[in-house]
Amino acid sequence: MSSKTSKKRKPRRTLGKPMKGCEILIAALEREGVDTIFAYPGGTSMELHQALTKSNQIRTILPRHEQGGAFAAGGYARATGRAGVCMATSGPGATNLVTGIADAWMDSVPLVSLTGQVPQAMIGKGAFQETDYYGMTLGIVKHSSLITDIREIPRVVKEAFHIAQTGRPGPVVIDFPKNIQQQTAQPIWPTKLSLPGYRPSPKADDLELNEIIGLIEKSERPVIYAGGGIISGNASRDLRAFAEATKIPVTTTLMGVGAFPENHKLSLRWLGMHGAAYANWAVSGELRKDTKGNTRKIADGADLLLALGVRFDDRVTGKVDKFCESGTIVHIDLDHSEHNKNRQVQLPVHSDVKYALGKLLKMVKSRPIKARFNKWHKQIAEWKQRAPLGYEVTEEVINSSHMKEHLKGKEDQVILPQHAVATLYKESKGNAIITTGVGQHQMWAGQHYQYKNPRQLITSAGLGSMGFGYPAALGVKVAHPNKEVVDIDGDGSFLMNIQELATAKIEKINAKAIILNNQHLGMVMQWEDRFYKGNRGHTYLGDPDNPKAIYPDYPTICAGYGVKCERVMYKKDLKAAIRRMLAAKEPYILEVINPYTEHVLPFIPAGHTVADMIY
Repeated sequence: MSSKTSKKRKPRRTLGKPMKGCEILIAALEREGVDTIFAYPGGTSMELHQALTKSNQIRTILPRHEQGGAFAAGGYARATGRAGVCMATSGPGATNLVTGIADAWMDSVPLVSLTGQVPQAMIGKGAFQETDYYGMTLGIVKHSSLITDIREIPRVVKEAFHIAQTGRPGPVVIDFPKNIQQQTAQPIWPTKLSLPGYRPSPKADDLELNEIIGLIEKSERPVIYAGGGIISGNASRDLRAFAEATKIPVTTTLMGVGAFPENHKLSLRWLGMHGAAYANWAVSGELRKDTKGNTRKIADGADLLLALGVRFDDRVTGKVDKFCESGTIVHIDLDHSEHNKNRQVQLPVHSDVKYALGKLLKMVKSRPIKARFNKWHKQIAEWKQRAPLGYEVTEEVINSSHMKEHLKGKEDQVILPQHAVATLYKESKGNAIITTGVGQHQMWAGQHYQYKNPRQLITSAGLGSMGFGYPAALGVKVAHPNKEVVDIDGDGSFLMNIQELATAKIEKINAKAIILNNQHLGMVMQWEDRFYKGNRGHTYLGDPDNPKAIYPDYPTICAGYGVKCERVMYKKDLKAAIRRMLAAKEPYILEVINPYTEHVLPFIPAGHTVADMIY
């Protein structure tokens, strides 16, 4: 045998000491660097919990509901870019994780979801607390495994974290029968993985990228449309450098908020259904409808749209074929399935967005863009001045409000929800990490808190799951204990996982929350006002027998959990209350009473165009 063929190769696996299956799994998590798991025990996962008690590396946090645990793990993942880990028992424990898994799937969040399963001999026989978890989650996971051999555990766990965290991130499910947890074997730890066909980081070729430079040079009205892929791809600095080098304005999706500093002169904030009017005009043009319903163009929109790490979601595009109808669209994305799925584009580029932006920046530096787009910048400045993200107290707000009785003689003291968010922004100096529930408050949190950094706004965007905000805040605070974390929530959304106040108290997780309480399911109510003549279809959350009361009584509820809560009704008290909340060294809830008549504006109704925008 020649010396070349006899060279020793580095081992692709190492042997460990004999361990139970449950211990192997926990050791595998430790080898992946896991420091926190959100886990609720039960019959088929108790072996895993026993093994967790012996871990010196992993902090086990007990949520008070499995959905809360899944959302907390999602918050942890969104704030760090590392896979969040949650765990539950079989049957109802597993099914309670499903919403959190679907949320991670929709927003491309790295998540590893572990579930106990009934013993192998009982699978398929309708055993107590058995569900086909592998089958029911197939449509909302990036990968899934049902462990059938104790020797698979090290490989399955290593693959799970690699798949969840690379390429387009996403959730991975591991279902683990109890009998295998109880078996004993000598683990073989893999040091490398073999995943044929898995290509997580495609790279654009120079020909495609040069074509993009050529399109920019010919353009007069370019816009960058950046999504969550910029953040998950760690490409925010690259985006900023490229935008500054080319002087191209930048708008983002809600998932992309923070990918580009919103206080930057090139920022258009975010676009879409409730995005800035000027961002929507910049992409699709300023369009108006006359009294006969005919659309006329006031000003042109983008003639070149650089779509980076986006999926052309319907909440962004409205009527999709009218989105940037007159522009050339370039779409850079590492998920080939997103190309031409929702919107036909002229130049799809299959690439890791960080790589593509880095190469484009080098090309721009060696081949500076001659066009300076001065006329385009002036048009955008005029739009910004004419249609800022503003708010005002109107007579309708005061007279139609459930607060009318409380405001007698104090009409100037009404607190608009937008003002509450803007005040939080000022008092926190724009440095807090914000989580949200889902509804009107979510949109106001996006509009009136300006985000400077990626991973600063943590929100359920694609799935739009109520109950996300406070559990997610717990996960974010665990990941970043020295940063201020505030959940901006609604009274309806907060109630859905209010039990996680117990988690915050017992685990000493200092996450704050502002509840914007208007006694209604505000976003649904807004649609009722716009499209159903104000007919209320079960959107009132207060007590119909005592409409003057604020129901439920959040201060009393929070007291039961041992968490401080303060209620604010008048504007004069708001600033000091927010300061007290921010200064607290413990979980703290601030309930802010708002009028229910306020609508989120701008507003492009679903399936409509910029011409139908209310602003």
